[in-house]
Formats: sequence, C-alpha cells, structure tokens
Amino acid sequence: MIDIDKAIAAAVKTGKVSLGVASAIQNAKTGKAKMIVLAANCPEDNRGDIECYCKLSKVPILTYKGSSLDLAAVCGKPFIVSALSIRESGDSEILKLTEDTEAEESNGGNE
Repeated sequence: MIDIDKAIAAAVKTGKVSLGVASAIQNAKTGKAKMIVLAANCPEDNRGDIECYCKLSKVPILTYKGSSLDLAAVCGKPFIVSALSIRESGDSEILKLTEDTEAEESNGGNE
C-alpha cells in the first residue's frame, strides 16, 4: 500500500502541482490535471463544482483523510490547502492509487 502523505509530498517536490480550489476547478474543466486531491473539510460548494468537472473530464479525485491544515503540512506550505491539482506526478507513485481503485471497481471489488 502506498503512503499517501509521502506520495503527495513527492509529487509537490518533484512534479507539477497547483494549489487551491480555483486552480483545481480550472484544471478539472480543461482536463489538464491527472488527479485532484481534496481535503476532507473542503467546502461543500467547491467540492461539488470540482467533482462535477472531474466527472466530465474523467479526472480522478482522491479525498485526503485529513483537514486542509493537514494537507498543507504534507505539502510543506504555511497556509491551508483545500485542493491540490496534480498535473505531473514526478517521482511520486500517487497516480497508482487511481489505477488500484479502477481495478477494484472493474472487478466489482472482488480481488
């Protein structure tokens, strides 16, 4: 199992990521993001917008278990981070999480 905190930190350090709800919505609309990470306490109206655009663009969403402060700490930022768009994962293996999820869904959860 992949350590999500380490995977996010590696993506921030070595990949191309955008922080914030506005950029997450923009990246979801255009399909530029390979994955969007949302904090557990991301505001409901923003979450709804991002989920809607992600469905249309087929961009996977990962809901981070911690709060926006926890997500910010993992990213090494001194401000809250409610949403994180991953455009290139760099040395991180975070995109494998979506492959695992898709495999489980296609198998009906029976592995």
